[in-house]
Amino acid sequence: MAVRQFNLPDPGEGLIEADVVTWKVKVGDTVKVNDIIIEIETAKSLVELPVPYAGTVAALLVSEGDTVAVGTPIIAVDDGLGGGAAPATTAASGRDETAEEEIEAGKLGGVAPGGRVAVLVGYGPRTTEAKRRPRKGTAAPAPVTAQVNQAFTPVPERVVPELDVSEPVAPEPDVFAPVAAQPVSVLAAAGAKALAKPPVRKLAKDLGIDLSQVPGSGEGGVVTRADVEGYAAGGGSTATTGGGAGAGSGSAYRSPVFSARGEREVRIPIKGVRKVTAQAMVGSAFTAPHVTEFITVDVTRTMKLVERLRTDREFRDVKVSPLLVVAKAVLIASRRNPGINATWDEAAQEIVVKGYVNLGIAAATPRGLIVPNIKDADQMSMRQLADAMANLVSTARDGRTQPADMSGGSITITNVGVFGVDTGTPILNPGEAAILCFGAVRQMPWVVKGKVKVRWVTQLGVSFDHRLVDGDLGSRFLADVAAVLHDPGQALVWG
Repeated sequence: MAVRQFNLPDPGEGLIEADVVTWKVKVGDTVKVNDIIIEIETAKSLVELPVPYAGTVAALLVSEGDTVAVGTPIIAVDDGLGGGAAPATTAASGRDETAEEEIEAGKLGGVAPGGRVAVLVGYGPRTTEAKRRPRKGTAAPAPVTAQVNQAFTPVPERVVPELDVSEPVAPEPDVFAPVAAQPVSVLAAAGAKALAKPPVRKLAKDLGIDLSQVPGSGEGGVVTRADVEGYAAGGGSTATTGGGAGAGSGSAYRSPVFSARGEREVRIPIKGVRKVTAQAMVGSAFTAPHVTEFITVDVTRTMKLVERLRTDREFRDVKVSPLLVVAKAVLIASRRNPGINATWDEAAQEIVVKGYVNLGIAAATPRGLIVPNIKDADQMSMRQLADAMANLVSTARDGRTQPADMSGGSITITNVGVFGVDTGTPILNPGEAAILCFGAVRQMPWVVKGKVKVRWVTQLGVSFDHRLVDGDLGSRFLADVAAVLHDPGQALVWG
């Protein structure tokens, strides 16, 4: 036999590590080339990885929850072709020398232009269902173990003591009973990892709950969603819900609600999206000199336009919101003020003015704040822009936004109005010259032709990099956005 190790490939965008979220296969499973075997979380997105080999899974070399560096072996596959020991692997590519001879350039695992390896991140349909791996400490079938040991030395795993099944499992705790009366989880007492499906693990992580403390009511002691929710309701750490542009269940970094169980602090690892967001915001705040300006606008005509579009046959299959008109207004104002759509090239000491607009929409997702962008949004019709925004929100909500969708942005909109917030002073997305803050739209008294009337009113705020955008340019851009929102017909004049 020949056992091949597949190393964690380079996901691009300068990322050097990823977290293992879910294994889609287990030892002994048969896989084909391009079968999805694992779901990983990079600092920018959730990614499904396909396997470049066909054969039988000999070993899983990393565990769910591990943070793995690029080039680290993650799985071993017996291709059944024979040949004794596994060929030497190349850490940077996740491929072996034999594979280089068999895989064509440009194919999965083949060498792409520039020397990078084509990994087709996120490529391919779901061909397998997520299955729970055997518990750590359970011996693998003897023939497979023997074969793997002949080929390579697996990464040692922590041995977990087996539970004594002769002892009765602790009963489900009474969530209304005093804290002292609630039993300790058998798994926690044994030092084992709690059994739960990935969605349940994610829910527990979002709520700040240690799964090992939650008694499982499922078959074999598996912790279910109901167990986690019941534990939280009974005094475990819970979280408030939130929403936003592209938000699903809210951010994973909400403030926990402390209970009577004695905890005074909850520690959340700084990793993934939160880590990269923090680094980017600090770099942006202390690199680009920010200036923020505000304007209050009567958007009654925009609200009437939104209502008309919602009943228009052309827009019947897509969600229409005021944000759509704001996005179009930003695109028009950017075309009239091209200097706002630029970036500062420190190395070349140049200001790069872009002839395209990759429109970013800040989205609050369960994994944290991300800013995917719509490529060449300035070339889109109103309906195309609506479709692109709907797809952007849906993808972000599902956690499937790819790294390429979050790179190359030129200007961003952050919609704080969905939270009922009037305005803010947003921090620039790194590499961009401006970001527009769109506040809540409210009915307020407004003077119209000398009379006080009830009108729809909102506030806009724009932050810009004062190195390349001066007050005149920033003010004109903001005024143009406001003019389109006050009277959408102005877009026809400027269009």
